[in-house]
Amino acid sequence: MEVETASPPEVFWSRSGEVNEDIGPILERWPYGEGPNVRKIVGRDGREKVQIRVVLEGFHGLLQFECDGRPDGKRPYGREFALDYFEDMKRTQEKAPGYPKKFELSREQAAELFEESMMTYQRYVILLQMNDYPRVIRDTARNMKLFRFVHENASHPEDRDRLEKWWAYILRIHHTARAMLRLENGDYDGAARIVEQARSALRKLPPQDDEVFQVEMKRSMKALDELEKLIENRRPPTELELLEREKAEAIAAEDYERAAELRDRILELQKRLDPSG
Repeated sequence: MEVETASPPEVFWSRSGEVNEDIGPILERWPYGEGPNVRKIVGRDGREKVQIRVVLEGFHGLLQFECDGRPDGKRPYGREFALDYFEDMKRTQEKAPGYPKKFELSREQAAELFEESMMTYQRYVILLQMNDYPRVIRDTARNMKLFRFVHENASHPEDRDRLEKWWAYILRIHHTARAMLRLENGDYDGAARIVEQARSALRKLPPQDDEVFQVEMKRSMKALDELEKLIENRRPPTELELLEREKAEAIAAEDYERAAELRDRILELQKRLDPSG
């Protein structure tokens, strides 16, 4: 997708004399529903961002998030992500002499990570639609790391289990992005192997008595079947398949001399491909 350069916001003076930035002209230049309602831009800070054109109950506006780092552009505790900070906290505390117990996340800290995981989820859903597969792979990998960290370290049982029902979904999206990246590069066998890796990862998930988990398992398996068909449909036919197709067309046209010639070429090619017979 083409990355645009963001125009400086329009500036006007309010009655109080304060400077305000009016997004009205931006909305006029980007009418809702006339073409894609999602785009990438380069902000005044030189960083890529995604903008989403929205209409909510008659009100028009924009949503924007950063393509890299935290989607909201913040740096909690001076780190790129809150997860980075809590991982460092755990390492520091557990290495401290005489540290008495296992590191645990408080309910407030777990809630902070839940919010961060939701922001990351919302971003990779949009990036997947924009075919930005490397960033989807990055974001799903980060969220999976967050899932594990919370499950292993949250002090409250409800917090430990809160994200577990989403494993089928996030595994599917992560492997789909990996497979599509291979497919874009013409690596059909590699893409097919990733689909099988995804199925294997899903089968290894511990069963959960949770409706969301069970629904996502079914959806994910179905989505992987569809992805496998897409890969096969895009795979160019082999030389043998082309000859078989041409032979069938010759027979249908009653050109038996041509069909016999193609049959001999097919047999010769099969022998080359499989000398053992």
